[in-house]
Amino acid sequence: MPSVKTKIGMNINLEDHLNTAIKAAIAGGREIMEVYKTDFQVAHKADESPLTEADRRAHHAIKAHLDYTQAPMLSEEGAEIPYEERKNWEAFWMVDPLDGTKEFVKRNGEFTVNIAWIGAGVPVMGIIFVPVLQELYVGWMGKGAYWLKTNSVCSWEEIQREGTAIPKTSETNKAFTVVGSRSHMSPETEAFMNGLKEEHGTIEVLSRGSSLKLCMVAEGKAQVYPRFAPTMEWDTAAGHAICRAAGFRVTHHNADTELQYNKPNLLNPWFIVQP
Repeated sequence: MPSVKTKIGMNINLEDHLNTAIKAAIAGGREIMEVYKTDFQVAHKADESPLTEADRRAHHAIKAHLDYTQAPMLSEEGAEIPYEERKNWEAFWMVDPLDGTKEFVKRNGEFTVNIAWIGAGVPVMGIIFVPVLQELYVGWMGKGAYWLKTNSVCSWEEIQREGTAIPKTSETNKAFTVVGSRSHMSPETEAFMNGLKEEHGTIEVLSRGSSLKLCMVAEGKAQVYPRFAPTMEWDTAAGHAICRAAGFRVTHHNADTELQYNKPNLLNPWFIVQP
């Protein structure tokens, strides 16, 4: 099993870490669904973004599993860790316990649990679990990306054996498709799509919430995803890892450089996901 060595000299078995993260994602999804079934209350953060009991419960469920790895964890629900501390992390977990809280509140099912393993600022492994659909996306840089319908804990070995490798070649021959946000559509994004229409003629627009937008490119259901609006590192890290494992890139919108993680400011630049 592959392993790496950290600056502090501790050997890390990445496959064991990945299996633990898969357990954590599914556990987080179960907590989310317990709240989803109720008449839950919605609070708001300082930036007016919504917050529910599902966010908090998923965070604690995920942390309980990832704590066993003894690696640092940066979560949206615990993002107050100062950079002076984070800058010394060579590798860590980047977590969004409930990505797409707006979609959760709307009850449209398009929300996810996102967990990524970041090494030296690069997303190495990513897990995205879709609780309502019971779908799991897993990617490991250099080892492939897979989709699996499941609501039970499974291992990387089982996913390779029973899952579907992505992108699916049957999806890539369709009309040029661009994936867009269901809740965030900026004028710049609309302008980019208009440019694609001029280049490709009629295009199809696929709308999804949360990190499912990155999954649509990784799966081969869309050729490009432009994001010219604010996102945070935990919004993209898991999907970025899955896209990289599937052969796609997540680059700055105006430069051929991929997004980096664990920056002093955790806000992402505008980006484009494409081959």
